[in-house]
Parts: sequence; structure tokens; C-alpha cells
Amino acid sequence: MIAFVRGEVATVGLTSAVLDVGGVGIELQCAPGTLAGLRRGEQATLSSSLVVREDSLTLFGFVDADERSLFELVQTASGVGPKLAQAMLAVLRPDDLRRAVADEDVKTLTRVPGIGQKGAQRIILELKDRIGAPGTVATLPGETPSAGAAWRPQVHEGLVGLGWSAKEADKAVDAVAPQAGATPDVAALLRAALRSLSKA
Repeated sequence: MIAFVRGEVATVGLTSAVLDVGGVGIELQCAPGTLAGLRRGEQATLSSSLVVREDSLTLFGFVDADERSLFELVQTASGVGPKLAQAMLAVLRPDDLRRAVADEDVKTLTRVPGIGQKGAQRIILELKDRIGAPGTVATLPGETPSAGAAWRPQVHEGLVGLGWSAKEADKAVDAVAPQAGATPDVAALLRAALRSLSKA
């Protein structure tokens, strides 16, 4: 996984930015709020998430690791892909999104283009126990998550990257959740998830 990208801002477009990293221009798809904080010619560091499809590799950029963690987590809900996950974070700040899910606030979630009432209810049902309380902040790149569900999207993405389906990855993540404890070890949880999948 490409956890973050650091370099000089080469261009800022309507939906993406290009960072010059050692002479290589890396394009990141970003929400408007992220793009607004970038200035051409200045150094920038963006947390990132690589989305792999059969016909494309798309890198999404975020202000911080907390946004990236939520972006990856909301995609574990049925019917939420990377574009919709990005739209959710474009409309709602991380804590507003956590609060909307925790409070079962369908009205707030339906402010996001592409989310109807049924979709909002499904997102709430699937994420309520995993998204964390408002004020929960993911750690910076390279640090071990301190608490909450920040490890879940990382293990899930690792399993999918190794060829397991999203559904199989969901089951494996749920299976190893009791082992997470207060300070989850993502690498150990990923190994445990792989063991649970190989037994199945």
C-alpha cells in the first residue's frame, strides 16, 4: 500500500493534483477540500489509498491519515465504491460522518450525491459498530493505530490485495476482531486473518 505521497505540487486540477516525487509526476484523485489546500510549487504531503481495478490503478489523496482510514472503511459497506467514499468525505468532515452514522442520521448521509435513504440506512447498519466515535483520530503513516477500528480497513485492503474477495476479507476481519485489543498489531492481525481464510 502507498500510505502517503510527499513532493512538490506540480499541478492542481478540478478533481486531482500531481505531485512531483523525485522527478516522477504522481496523480492523486482528491476531494475539493484537499485540493483547496494545495499550492503549485509548494511541498505537500498527502495520505493516500491505492484502488486497484482490472483496468486501472487509481491513487486517492487525503489531508491526513484519518480521512484515508475512513475512505477505506466506508468502502467495506455494500454498494460503496471509491468514488462514493470520496464524495462522502467531500460533503462531510470525518467527525460529521462518524456522528451521522452513530446517531443514525439518515438525513445527513443523504446530502451526499449518490446516497439515497435505503443506501444511508444500509451504511449505518453495516458501519455503526466499526466507524468509531466522533473524536477518534487515525494515526499518521508508519505509526501503529492506537485504538478503535483503524486496523480494519488496512487488514481488509491487504487481504483483497492478496487476491481474496471483499466478502471473504470481511469475514476474516470479523473473525480476528477479538484479537485486536486496545493497541492492534496490523501485521499480526493480517497473518491471523490469512490463517483463518486458509482453514476455511
